Amino acid sequence: MSATIVGPDGKLRCGWCGSAPEFLRYHDTEWGFPVSDDRRLFEKLSLEGFQSGLSWRTILAKRENFRAAFHDFDFDRIARFTQRDIDRLLKNEGIVRHRGKIEAVINNAQRARELVKREGSLAAFIWRYEPDMKQRAEPQTASTSAESIALSKELKKQGWKFVGPTTVYAFMQAMGLIDDHVEDCAVRAKVERARKSFRRPGR
Repeated sequence: MSATIVGPDGKLRCGWCGSAPEFLRYHDTEWGFPVSDDRRLFEKLSLEGFQSGLSWRTILAKRENFRAAFHDFDFDRIARFTQRDIDRLLKNEGIVRHRGKIEAVINNAQRARELVKREGSLAAFIWRYEPDMKQRAEPQTASTSAESIALSKELKKQGWKFVGPTTVYAFMQAMGLIDDHVEDCAVRAKVERARKSFRRPGR
């Protein structure tokens, strides 16, 4: 895949966003922009877990269905899900019906509640793992990093599931902990501006 494509406005974009029509808007308005909202962070970690073994296009196409099925990823509500909820979700054709992944989201919601009690917020904990941008690989050349490995290890230690280093790295790319837009991408400068003005949680 080419590092860049020419977008509909004539400006260069990261090459991957040309592989599906719905990727362009996601790339231009979401991917890499910093996020401090706990619910959005939990949603993305959950969806990255569901993506394991699948394509992001599959998950993105079903994202609204996931949001409806999981109460907009309110982890306080999800933490109280019962077997009846699992049965309901396994019958929902609008989402990925994988028992292990569904149960992982419920488990992770319970772990998220515990983490928030200890740390104040999910965001404050996660943003501690923001890497030094001067010491990282060229954009889109890595699938893990020292920080994604460390965050994955800590989450697993706390009992989270489906949070391997590659999953966590993709999460960090998407949520703006790193700017992984290629150098020539027109959106890179917007993300950099957003990151500069972003107030890091817990600091």
